[in-house]
Amino acid sequence: MDKSKKYIVTSALPYANGALHLGHLAGAYLPADIYVRYLRGMGCDVAFICGSDEHGAAITMKAKKDGISPQEIIDKYHTLNKATFEKLGISFDFYHRTSAELHHKTSQEFFLKLIEKGGELDEKTSEQYFDEEYQQFLADRFIVGECPKCANPEAYGDQCERCGSTLSPTELINPKSVLSGSTPVLKETSHWYFRLDKHGEWLREWIENGTIDGQPHHDPNAWKNHVVGQCLSWLNDGEGLQPRSITRDLDWGIPVPMPGAEGKVLYVWFDAPIGYISSTKQWAAENGKNWEDYWKGGPEKLQLVHFIGKDNIVFHCIVFPSMLKAHGEYALPVNVPANQFLNFEGRKFSKSKGWGIEQHEYLEEFANFPNKEDALRWALIRNLPENRDADFKWDEFVDFYDKDLADKLGNFINRVVTLTNSYFEGISPASSTASIPANVVELVNSLTNDIEQFNLKSAASSLVEIATWGNQYLQDTAPWAIRKTDPDSPVIAECINTSLQLVNLLAVLCEPFIPFTSLKIRQLLNLPKVENEELEATIAKLKNGEALLPEGHKVGQPEILFAKINDRNDKSRLEIIERQKAKLAAILAAEAAAPQPSNNSTIQQSFQPLKDEIQYDEFAKMDIRTATITAAERIPKADKLLKLSVDLGFEQRTVVSGIAEHFTPEEVIGQRVLLLANLAPRKLRGVDSQGMILMAENAEGKLSFVQADEAFGPGLGVK
Repeated sequence: MDKSKKYIVTSALPYANGALHLGHLAGAYLPADIYVRYLRGMGCDVAFICGSDEHGAAITMKAKKDGISPQEIIDKYHTLNKATFEKLGISFDFYHRTSAELHHKTSQEFFLKLIEKGGELDEKTSEQYFDEEYQQFLADRFIVGECPKCANPEAYGDQCERCGSTLSPTELINPKSVLSGSTPVLKETSHWYFRLDKHGEWLREWIENGTIDGQPHHDPNAWKNHVVGQCLSWLNDGEGLQPRSITRDLDWGIPVPMPGAEGKVLYVWFDAPIGYISSTKQWAAENGKNWEDYWKGGPEKLQLVHFIGKDNIVFHCIVFPSMLKAHGEYALPVNVPANQFLNFEGRKFSKSKGWGIEQHEYLEEFANFPNKEDALRWALIRNLPENRDADFKWDEFVDFYDKDLADKLGNFINRVVTLTNSYFEGISPASSTASIPANVVELVNSLTNDIEQFNLKSAASSLVEIATWGNQYLQDTAPWAIRKTDPDSPVIAECINTSLQLVNLLAVLCEPFIPFTSLKIRQLLNLPKVENEELEATIAKLKNGEALLPEGHKVGQPEILFAKINDRNDKSRLEIIERQKAKLAAILAAEAAAPQPSNNSTIQQSFQPLKDEIQYDEFAKMDIRTATITAAERIPKADKLLKLSVDLGFEQRTVVSGIAEHFTPEEVIGQRVLLLANLAPRKLRGVDSQGMILMAENAEGKLSFVQADEAFGPGLGVK
């Protein structure tokens, strides 16, 4: 890490109309916290910024539904989410809110700057839906109707949540107002549009090459494939980038600071990312800092990194950077390490169905579970959806806790502190031969390199390997056996001294991942909590062969850090897990018992008839390979076709696939697939298709990707 630069790290502003579930934590907040804690440990000047996104139609809709004011909604969930983040150790330097006066002022100034520059905003008059009963224009989310793509009867005016299609309100069939239920009418209104269409050329250079006007900005190879792929799918779309409306006719939001704009507000997608800037301003004002040092300057001066989920990639890699460049005074992100989605026990999180668990609910329901904060952090870290969707399972939660934290990390530390107290009265013994071996130093290097490259799962694996090495070292040396025959053997002192060095090393390395455990380990060592810059100092000592814990240091009494969940003598922790699993089982049972639509032909239609028999030699001619989709875009005037870029490991292929009615381009990027690789090329809509993606199809015609286990990388053969 470059300590000469300032770091501004953001996590996506959570929408303040509901509580956050574990998928949110794994997507944008926990990864950012690990990275920021690492930066602090390396002595970097970093500001970790977030806050509540408190404007937009969804909040006004919920307020109307609940019969309360929008302010009551945002106050409730801002307070809840902020407190929950703190309890889980998410160490924001500042957690702001977009309803704050400073944010309103900052957003209005940003808008006026774009007006002043000219050419970045256009004012246009158009027809939009108007509810005559309520006498107000309807924002996109206040209109529902039938999706023209999939016939979903409850599609919103901006998006169909069934098929994922982006829509405009006038595309809906039989539109209805959410407010009154009546059919809205079209009425003229004026709005301002951001000229996103002007920014395609420099965006492509920036995303593909990491340069701006030919000058280096960032390493494009450091960006995740699915992030780049989704951006390119937008840039390569046949319709190109289009101007985007940045104002709405609403009574909740930031007023448009223009004459004659009464009743109009800045649209939430425009003002929300500006919240990163206003939050930094407030933090700086309260901490004697200059906020401009963290936002104004090139990559040689500061590093802006956005942590988000994949549903926010377009806004943080295309829209917001275009806003920043249009403004002209702000830095652009050097990386946007977006995570994919975390599912829950094989299904998407669903509050309405009770499927999943929210962050605050976890803390409440696991109130009597020891180390509950780090238990959750660790389970999510070991299963982060870094490059593909992942699945949270309670059984894996137990395994990660028992096998990693209890059996390896906790066991090693307990053994070392116990032996130190038993053999040396709790005092670190002197030893001229004690040292941390080179292979452990290499693991530390791997851990730090992985964090800097946003490979946090791999970094956590290195942490476990260090604890595993410590356990094996103790077992191989067996000081308890040596002591029986030679109680004064220097090998005993060497073993305990080296092991204590490792315990302190683990305390420092744990801090970014499981900070509550890091503090407990230090307390066992009779040391204060890990401070900023201590990781950097520890690494320097390792390289110089210096001791991490001085000889003669007095440690505390042993204590069990992680009592196992699967404990024959104490079922209390396992019972908490079993209650969670029982809740899910009850939901599944209720779904299974629910009346099903009558369809006497279901069984007959469930399976397609087998095709004609073939010989093995005919099958053997097919070369089927594992592959990964790295980019996707729609083919103009072809509703069923997507143009896919497919990574085979040893080469890239272009494949045209008839799946556009089932998946959006954004949904398939990063998807693992099986590819018929030796199919003769075929030109489809002017594009040479070099293979065929294998899909499964059910009786209703729904498609699903066929794939190998995630451990199987691209290019492997299928037999």
